[in-house]
Amino acid sequence: MPDFECRLKKYRQLNDLTQEQLAAQVGVRRETIMRLEKAQYNPSLKLAVDISRAVGAPIEEIFIFPQK
Repeated sequence: MPDFECRLKKYRQLNDLTQEQLAAQVGVRRETIMRLEKAQYNPSLKLAVDISRAVGAPIEEIFIFPQK
């Protein structure tokens, strides 16, 4: 079970980007974007910032980490 919720797919689609296009923009492989969208991969801070800038949404709206 993932320990966070990822809304990346929503924001990627709102920007009319494919996984491949977003991956190229942020310098990762398409598989990384796929795993992020399934909440199977916890992004580094740099990657989260790069993705946030690419889709024009705050990090906190894309990656939701529950408070413990």
